[in-house]
Amino acid sequence: MVKDLLEERARALGLLFAWAPLDLPPKAEARHRAWLEAGRHGGMAYLESPERFHPRRRFPWAKSALLLFAPYAYPDPGTPPGGLRVGRVARYAWTRDYHLVLGEALKALEEVARGLGLEAKGYVDHGPLPERTLAALSGAGWIGKSGYFLSQAFGVHAFIGVLLTSLEVEPAPLYPSRCGRCARCLMACPTEALLGDGTLDARRCVSYLTIEHKGFIPPSLWPGIGEWLFGCDLCGEACPWERFGKVWKALRPEPELAHPDLLDFFRLSGRAFGRKYAGTAFLRAGKPRLARNALIVLFNLGLGEALSLEAAKDPSPLVRRTALHALFRAGRGVEGFLQDPEPRVRAEALALLGEAPGAVDLLQDGGKPPGPEVKEEGA
Repeated sequence: MVKDLLEERARALGLLFAWAPLDLPPKAEARHRAWLEAGRHGGMAYLESPERFHPRRRFPWAKSALLLFAPYAYPDPGTPPGGLRVGRVARYAWTRDYHLVLGEALKALEEVARGLGLEAKGYVDHGPLPERTLAALSGAGWIGKSGYFLSQAFGVHAFIGVLLTSLEVEPAPLYPSRCGRCARCLMACPTEALLGDGTLDARRCVSYLTIEHKGFIPPSLWPGIGEWLFGCDLCGEACPWERFGKVWKALRPEPELAHPDLLDFFRLSGRAFGRKYAGTAFLRAGKPRLARNALIVLFNLGLGEALSLEAAKDPSPLVRRTALHALFRAGRGVEGFLQDPEPRVRAEALALLGEAPGAVDLLQDGGKPPGPEVKEEGA
């Protein structure tokens, strides 16, 4: 049977799997639209695609989705010697970029499907598909209050790949939510980004701010970021279902990714940075954003004034702007920023020095989270 052969190949690859029909519920789309209209997706414009809940508009032949789950509840690989290694990195980024690793497995499954006479197209978190909604429709688990897709088969941490196929499948019984009255994830969120209904306000989420947000992070949000250099695992770590965690055999955490040297984000050339972090989530985020995050973490830990002074001469306006605010809040002089080549950095230095009355409150953004992205030159 065609379905059995595809499942056999997925099993051989070490992946957990489940099937879902492509009949996506209108309620799920309406809920997503309401979330978008409230602006809770921040600058993630790719989530606005009208095709997200209508995959057949692009692939008329698609009738089902084979959901592939790649668990990543691996242990900490340890801290390498040397360097400036403080702050925390979300577990998902401890290994080579999952888009690439899981993508290779999906290519293999595409080939098997086509060899069996099926149409097939694989996605790993890069196409307009509601992966978690499809996962819930597969009956493999449920969407928790944290927004994670949870399962008794693999716990909290799992990457989700989707193989669209032309195979017809029967709907599976929905898995009931096992969250109950538990609110540990909500209490664990340092910025109150979780809304309690399986969604979040990305503009306040530490993962969004440190990974997806391209611009300046208002200092009013720095305390909530705490030690998180890249991403955040607090809501997942608080979940009782984490005890069911497993690890996909193709994922291997690396010490240099779990505990990177923060000096890399300031002192490596763009070429050297690209070589060292090729094929990782760090490369997708880029060196300026990582330097921005590092300055915030160091400020929160009461460290890194010397590095902030060094960052004041960084080629990126985003990094210099963050260094300006870090140094000002550390009680250091910021007069040197009055000569910055970027007009906005000069203006903020003037405001912080009290030479532009009333402007400091504006720079704080009134304590509000950042809205849609505004491209900053050199950021």
